[in-house]
Amino acid sequence: MNIHRDVNLARKAYKKKDIELMKRAHDSKEIHKTERGKYLRSWIWGGLDGVVTTFAVVAGVAGASLSSTIVLILGFANLIADGISMAVGDYLSTKSEKEYYDLERERETWEVKNYPKGERDEMLEVYTKKGYSQKEANKLVNILSKNKKFWIDTMMHEELGLMHENESPKKNAIFTFISFLIFGFIPLLIYVLGSIFNFTINRGFLYASILSGSAMFLLGSVKTKITGKKWYKSGFETLLIGGIAATAAYFVGDILARIL
Repeated sequence: MNIHRDVNLARKAYKKKDIELMKRAHDSKEIHKTERGKYLRSWIWGGLDGVVTTFAVVAGVAGASLSSTIVLILGFANLIADGISMAVGDYLSTKSEKEYYDLERERETWEVKNYPKGERDEMLEVYTKKGYSQKEANKLVNILSKNKKFWIDTMMHEELGLMHENESPKKNAIFTFISFLIFGFIPLLIYVLGSIFNFTINRGFLYASILSGSAMFLLGSVKTKITGKKWYKSGFETLLIGGIAATAAYFVGDILARIL
């Protein structure tokens, strides 16, 4: 029998104390079971960084009362450079975590093969600390040790606190970069349209603020797929953080324009 569980649905069921919803959650496929869901984290964080940092650049230029051309130059420079930086960072981070997990698993495998008694004793200690009696812990360890792979998996989780994440560093980097470019382009959209169709934008920063704020709220709401928070609360929280960053950049631009 294959059992799947939708964690987000389970969280909602717990909050509402809804038993029927809980049953549905245990019979649903989790989002991270799919290829799309596996890289949702990189997609969301890449998009958030893209829209927040690019909008902060736009706000800084607007605060300094510089031209739309400057907005586009600095905005696209940030979009490409910061996007690459984010992608490389995600790639190296995922790769390092994977390498560390693989190294520790090799060590645990070697220890189980060459000194199984020591590993059994460690598991006994883990389970007795969790409140099992010595007799119960012995039974658990006897069952676990019959399946070497499962035994090692359990050691990795219980002893080292490590879980295997089957993520590709390259795919993580690609998702981060693409998401950064897409959402990072949103604050620049109105200025790009003005440049292409050669019309003056009297309220360009206002329109950019509305578009960017909407993107931040959307990404913050979708972020609940990972955090489990209420969508509107997460959306407003993300909007607030992005707004603070943009406001700071705006006033820095304004102050520097007066001084320099």
